[in-house]
Amino acid sequence: MAPKKNAREPAPLTAATTQASSTAPAVVPAPTRPSASKSSPANWDKVLQNICDHYIKETPQRTKLVDVFLLFLVAVGALQFLYCVLAGNYPFNAFLSGFSATVGQFVLTISLRVQTNETNKSEFPSVSPERAFADYVVCSLILHFFCVNFIN
Repeated sequence: MAPKKNAREPAPLTAATTQASSTAPAVVPAPTRPSASKSSPANWDKVLQNICDHYIKETPQRTKLVDVFLLFLVAVGALQFLYCVLAGNYPFNAFLSGFSATVGQFVLTISLRVQTNETNKSEFPSVSPERAFADYVVCSLILHFFCVNFIN
């Protein structure tokens, strides 16, 4: 059995291929990429470090405070769900009300973050940060009023 030809090795030149190659355009081999497994962790570290540096330098302090509150809401929602799975959901209305309050507050806080972000000023030209915060407080009060009433 003849040995297999490697696809990367050029074919030997014969009389037929030299005649055909004079009329056909030359084929340029594709550049090879370095293996992803060797440089992948270093690249991800650089990307994450770049994202963190940009976030720390470019994000206003108010937005960082809102982001910390969003992380807190995610942690509270995860703890409520974990408690429901492990300990049971006997007062199901209480779990549903608390989890709904957490998710609802998360959505309202995301809305506040979007409206007060400087890069989105063109999307909300008539909404000042004070107006956005007032809307946030009123909607939060309404949300918690319904959640407390849902508990019974």
